[in-house]
Amino acid sequence: MNEHSKVRARPAAITLTQSAEQRIADLMARAPADAIGVKLSTPRRGCSGLAYSVDYVTDEIAFDEKIETPGGTFYVDGASVLYLIGSVMDWREDDFTAGFVFENPNAKGACGCGESFTV
Repeated sequence: MNEHSKVRARPAAITLTQSAEQRIADLMARAPADAIGVKLSTPRRGCSGLAYSVDYVTDEIAFDEKIETPGGTFYVDGASVLYLIGSVMDWREDDFTAGFVFENPNAKGACGCGESFTV
């Protein structure tokens, strides 16, 4: 087998921390009956243009990235993957806030409130 014929597994578009995977498991444990997983997308909104959105999904879409986690299936919107490659998704909680946090090397800037970003 020559070097060019080896097939390498494509790395996942984003990396999930252990706390993010645990949060997905928690979400799936109380998901609506028709939910097949949780999906990350980047809808246009906010003052910088794109935002992160995590929602339950009921249908698998062909171009979505699919990441199997111990607690359930995590999808990344196919149209958003380009903006998210190399990102790390974490779940953080403190006394005042709880939410998913993204370290995105593709983001060139973010709005002051942290709700949206530009690429």
